[in-house]
Amino acid sequence: MLHTVNKSVFERNSLQSCVNTIDDSSVILLIEDGVISAANNTKSSVLADLAAEGRVYALQGDVDARGISSKVADNIQLVDYEGFVDLVVEHGTAVSWL
Repeated sequence: MLHTVNKSVFERNSLQSCVNTIDDSSVILLIEDGVISAANNTKSSVLADLAAEGRVYALQGDVDARGISSKVADNIQLVDYEGFVDLVVEHGTAVSWL
């Protein structure tokens, strides 16, 4: 299952709720302000283990728009909109965390 998170960790606890809920086959895609969680200096430790397993993605366009391209934590994979679609196709059901 694909889980999208679009809120910053500084705004809501959506990311933590998502991480607490997902199963071993799920992946997370950070979009909109959710990509702020991909930066090294945020609460990215929440994502570190999942990212190390290759299960965390961030939307490149949203990362670029927020000027954090050089700060994206290791193992978080950047995807474009085509990659976003590929994730939806691959994982079937998508859940949005607001």
